[in-house]
Amino acid sequence: MRRVAVIFAVAAVSAGLLTGCGGRRDAPHHDAGGAITCEVKQETRVGIATGNATGVYFALGNAYADQIAQATNGKVKATASETGASVQNIQQLVAGNYQVAFSLADTAADAVLGTGSFDGKKQPVQALTRLYPNYTQVVVRADAGINSVADLRGKRVSTGSPKSGTEVIAQRVLQAAGLNPDSDVSAQRLDLTKTVDGMKDGSIDAMFFSGGLPTPGITDLFTSSRDKVRFLDLPAQLDAMRKVSPVYEAGTIPAATYGLPADAKTIVVPNVLLVRDDLDADLACVLTKSLFDRKAQLEQANSAAKGITRDTARNTDPVPLHRGADHALTK
Repeated sequence: MRRVAVIFAVAAVSAGLLTGCGGRRDAPHHDAGGAITCEVKQETRVGIATGNATGVYFALGNAYADQIAQATNGKVKATASETGASVQNIQQLVAGNYQVAFSLADTAADAVLGTGSFDGKKQPVQALTRLYPNYTQVVVRADAGINSVADLRGKRVSTGSPKSGTEVIAQRVLQAAGLNPDSDVSAQRLDLTKTVDGMKDGSIDAMFFSGGLPTPGITDLFTSSRDKVRFLDLPAQLDAMRKVSPVYEAGTIPAATYGLPADAKTIVVPNVLLVRDDLDADLACVLTKSLFDRKAQLEQANSAAKGITRDTARNTDPVPLHRGADHALTK
């Protein structure tokens, strides 16, 4: 019996039923290209790659997982996991460790074009929808003598988790200010929780984070260290950023978001929800439909979900919209 069990396990791995890192490939991947019913005919498991535990991706990803199960009467069982975010999410999505992944639009564009972190290799991913906008939040310690991005030279700067969308944007903002991210700053590649802790205890002078509003970890930082930290405005870097990718836009972090005395000018980039391009079209349709049917419940988890709209859902270029998602958005 033991020999039979071993043989079965090996066969399962060979068939792609099991994956490394605890991932599963229970969700059907092959899209036969037939008519779409927008129904899942058998119990299906879906893994959702989110981001840092104190970020918006994680909050919304967990809420989305719950709402998928409710919208499908438990037929689709979704689980959200904490990850390093965008770049890592796409890599693990393509590897089959997850079936759905949150990503910044600039990182997703790099993936399908084979540029940036993806080094000449186009990734087989498509979008279910455009999501809410992410705000580049650069917070500095008030006593660090930092009044512009250029002043970050020689400072201890958290550029976000390794292989995250925050890291991509942080490096591009630094470059737009004429700084070399590898040599002109003391880069601390930390997740949001460790970054906030470092800002509180003074071991970090400044931090980058790209997230929806409000980002729970940054709410915590301003609540506990209100007079010791402040936002850095970024309008001077926008033109250079847009030369790298047209997805970057000017944005404002309203003062009321974190109870601050003034608005902060920043750079905004949309988020997208990604799947592999061969994901079963019926499942893609169900996942997209569940998102919009249960949007009110997602807004209760984090108000950033208010920025998810059908009006902008298809605006995912250059990332193609999955045909199952297109069907859901057409209905």
